[in-house]
Amino acid sequence: MKKTYLIPEDYMADPSVHVWNGRLYIYPSHDWESGIPENDNGDHFNMKDYHVFSTDDLEAVIRGEQKLTDHGVVLSVEDIPWHGRQLWDCDVQEKNGKYYMYFPLKDRNDIFRFGVAVADRPEGPFIPQPAPMMGSYSIDVAVLKDDDGQQYFYFGGIWGGQLQRYKDNKALESAYLPEGDEPALPSRVARLRDDMLEFAEEPRPVLVVDKDGKPLKANDPHRFFEASWVHKYNGKYYFSYSTGDTHYLCYAIGDNPYGPFTYQGVILTPVVGWTTHHCIVEFKGKWYLFHHDSVPSGGRTWLRSLKVCELHYDADGKIQTIEGMD
Repeated sequence: MKKTYLIPEDYMADPSVHVWNGRLYIYPSHDWESGIPENDNGDHFNMKDYHVFSTDDLEAVIRGEQKLTDHGVVLSVEDIPWHGRQLWDCDVQEKNGKYYMYFPLKDRNDIFRFGVAVADRPEGPFIPQPAPMMGSYSIDVAVLKDDDGQQYFYFGGIWGGQLQRYKDNKALESAYLPEGDEPALPSRVARLRDDMLEFAEEPRPVLVVDKDGKPLKANDPHRFFEASWVHKYNGKYYFSYSTGDTHYLCYAIGDNPYGPFTYQGVILTPVVGWTTHHCIVEFKGKWYLFHHDSVPSGGRTWLRSLKVCELHYDADGKIQTIEGMD
């Protein structure tokens, strides 16, 4: 299946993509060389600003006839009053003509929190709020705007993403990761307040279960690790995610935004590079998978490049598996 690098001149990763007013907008993280050796905490990932890219003709970009429009830097670490370091993935949603960017950032105590920045246009610039969201923690945000207008905030990432440091939304004295046959550590979801600036409720677990309704176990290679994304197809909620150290993109299907979601299969097999982070979007009648790999950087896992390919469903609504190394 044909895959296209979208921004070959720079290292961009962790895409979130949305369509507004007939135009497709891409919100990636931005990789920079750090000089720090790789470790499980992700200290070698040196992301410090966001660009926004857009197009009204993605197929022309895929064919190499056009380039994405780069709207430039729309938010930097230094713009954020409470900043520490590491401005990882983000997502953006719209309400009443305003655009809200949600981003994880380590505070000055090296703890990940989520912040919000607001713009009048989807291409920014985005103006950050003075403080992080109350009760927020961990990384990898995705916001679903449901058909009734309610907005749901999905988040969570293990290891460097710090999710293992929390239980029932409270910080633990010692981090805990389930092992073996224990239920896997789930991501989280919370409905957003009407003003889009805070949670309207306590975050709750997003359970991925097997066909018998039992949560996937910690030793299952298809359990959640990071990179939540939710989209709707034929009235069903598709929860997709990265398995992290087993290097798959997987998905599960549910009947409501809170789940539980029943595991279905693999969307993308492993790529070159450690992380796999993605989004799934429909644009002009076609479905697309946006993701990244580290081929252009020679396999340097902290310098990733944004890719896109078409995604297909079968007659039963199952996503056809894409080979990551093709």
